Amino acid sequence: MPPARPRILYATDLAYPARGRRYCDEDIFLTSRLRDDFDLALCHPRDAAALMAAFDAVVVRNSGPVLHYQNAYDDFRRRALADGTRVYNPLSGKADMAGKQYLLDLTTAGYPVIPTVDSADDLHLLPDADRYVVKPELGADSIGLRIVPAERVRDSADGNVLIQPCIDFAYEVSFYFVDHVFQYALYAPHTDRRWELEPYEPTEGDLEFARRFVEWNAIGHGIQRVDACRAPGGELLLVELEDLNPYLSLDALDDTGRDAFVAAMKASLHRFVAAEA
Repeated sequence: MPPARPRILYATDLAYPARGRRYCDEDIFLTSRLRDDFDLALCHPRDAAALMAAFDAVVVRNSGPVLHYQNAYDDFRRRALADGTRVYNPLSGKADMAGKQYLLDLTTAGYPVIPTVDSADDLHLLPDADRYVVKPELGADSIGLRIVPAERVRDSADGNVLIQPCIDFAYEVSFYFVDHVFQYALYAPHTDRRWELEPYEPTEGDLEFARRFVEWNAIGHGIQRVDACRAPGGELLLVELEDLNPYLSLDALDDTGRDAFVAAMKASLHRFVAAEA
């Protein structure tokens, strides 16, 4: 008999109403290709905890902000960790998977990140700015994000938000990695149309910047997206390190680029399932 194929439970919310995008199309494409190598079933993230025991691994993909189902997600994490369930990405992620605390930690450690504080007492540590970005410490997908003038920023520091200077950046760029290996980069050349992504050719300096954060996160397997902005001085600054369910914008790639990403993800999943617990 041929060897049994790994069984993958693929958690995604196919009905998630993403702004200006159809996240479900990405997962329909990916699962159609992953089925070549794996026995695969899709489920809503709320159902993953009840189903995952029958599978070799759970892949968390475009599952939407967990704020919309926080109790179910917390139960999933608790049960997966207790039972030793393989979750891809691994639940040890230190970035968005664990909230926004990492932006404070990276700021304190001197990494090239948009300077971030969470207290009115620390506002003096930020560069002077006319406007500031205020966002919930447990936010996601820009939920609750506000831009406030300098004279009101102190009133916004209620202990549950992060505060950053509002940077007049040239463009945003994202770097996509599988198992610490760079795959491709995309950027939004028009700041008024941030959803229109185009392929970006990174310099060695760009890749060195992005790899610092992937290495810091220390996830052995999985997909990570490093979001950055090109600051007025020309340097890149981290906006977000997405390690839970990063949208991949595969529709912005050509067929060759999509095929290469699928091959990398398949190989990664095979290594992940075969690795010793």
